[in-house]
Amino acid sequence: MSPEEAVELAAEKKLQCLSITDHDTCKAYHQAKGKAAELDIELIPGVEITSTLDDKEAHILAYNFDPDTNYLEDFLKSQKKARRERIKGIIETVQKNGVEVDFDEVWAEANGANIGRPHLAQVLIQKGYVSSHKEAFIRYLSNQKLGSIENTYPDYREVIEIIKNVGGASVVAHPGRMYSDAEIQQFIDAGIDGIECIHPSHNFKLQKKYTELCESESLLMTGGSDSHDHIETGYTNVGVVTIAYKYVERLLRMTEQRKNITEIKH
Repeated sequence: MSPEEAVELAAEKKLQCLSITDHDTCKAYHQAKGKAAELDIELIPGVEITSTLDDKEAHILAYNFDPDTNYLEDFLKSQKKARRERIKGIIETVQKNGVEVDFDEVWAEANGANIGRPHLAQVLIQKGYVSSHKEAFIRYLSNQKLGSIENTYPDYREVIEIIKNVGGASVVAHPGRMYSDAEIQQFIDAGIDGIECIHPSHNFKLQKKYTELCESESLLMTGGSDSHDHIETGYTNVGVVTIAYKYVERLLRMTEQRKNITEIKH
């Protein structure tokens, strides 16, 4: 859905605040802030940044940073280039499985957005190779199916530092079964600010595990719908998978304090 539609849906679901965390871009914040002000929805700057942890891709959420710095914009431009190179590698791997698809088709599907696997999945649907995004990921696009694909994403420690430099909070996204306890500890040792405890892929056991970890390590606890749905899909996790506002307040207090004591890089 569009950023404006996301804000309208948040208002419809009676949410107090919203953060749109697109991959490697915070354009949605600028596009939606007028609509958010109109509907009295607190809109928090957000982005999901792609990084690497050892040999695997790792996603780090950034919240309530200064969204108007050239420093951040230049970094996200470099991320866009890295995403473009990675999708080329993914397309080459899919082609080896007998699928006829090329970069230009996927680039056109992205239509200016930060290109990624969902755009390739849409092309596979259009060409009749699969019937849904879910099937596309199961048959062709999961990490298991793709194996190791070279990327130029920055190290997770660099990303944590970049987020701090613009006064934001860094959070491990949807850890679920993606990371071992030792890898989560690597994030903590690197100075991560929080963990996404509440997520559609987390059952109660995982929620409890990460919530207790946040409490013991004095980390921020975040959560959200991670919705990629179109407005016409019908069911959505927006307004269903949420967190209490007290956790948002804690994040806002921490980031405002960080902005007061950090020399923001512009």
